Amino acid sequence: MIPPTEIICVECGGTATLISFLPEDGEVEVGDVLAYRCGDCLDRWDVVMEDPLDD
Repeated sequence: MIPPTEIICVECGGTATLISFLPEDGEVEVGDVLAYRCGDCLDRWDVVMEDPLDD
């Protein structure tokens, strides 16, 4: 799966961008941990990729 390059910061509602390096094909696996950094409050968020069909 291809992860989002931006997420909403849980702390301040700003935009957090992906700071992790991705494989050349840009795809990650379920269970991979990706880091995002908020441009507003500078918080770092580590997100574990989950299967989107598990909801």
